[in-house]
Amino acid sequence: MKLVTCHLLLVTAFILGLTACYSGSRPAGINAPAPDFTVKDAERTVSLHDLKGKVVVLNFWATWCPPCVQEMPSLVALQGRMKDQITVLAVSLDADAGAYRKFIKDHNIALLTVRDPDQKSNTLYGTFKFPETYIIDRQGNIRRKFIGAINWNDPEIEQYLRGL
Repeated sequence: MKLVTCHLLLVTAFILGLTACYSGSRPAGINAPAPDFTVKDAERTVSLHDLKGKVVVLNFWATWCPPCVQEMPSLVALQGRMKDQITVLAVSLDADAGAYRKFIKDHNIALLTVRDPDQKSNTLYGTFKFPETYIIDRQGNIRRKFIGAINWNDPEIEQYLRGL
């Protein structure tokens, strides 16, 4: 009987411990400084700190990721509509440089984009499922996190970004 009670207490403590890991509706890192990084590929070098003072829509994506490909046109459209208020930074995690360059060219991706095949930038954010997007305010703090493909043409998103 004591053994059963002990196991029951351990299981209960384990379950409570798991629920304690959830901190509410805000993921960890919200309202905290965005981790800085610099990515250099064959075309450019991009450092997040160079974008301080701007609202940044930081998107981690890859050409082999169907939801990433699906949301890319709306990210491009968002950048076009809000070019004076935000900067979309699309960090590709493609290992294949040729596939990345072909995608950018074939789809006329008019965004600030850079390829990080070593996946160092997304690792700083704990991002491993793609696409994943962070909204970073002018002071360099993470304000929102989106997991999965988003329709960036949604008027509520644009209104939120204008409010930053």
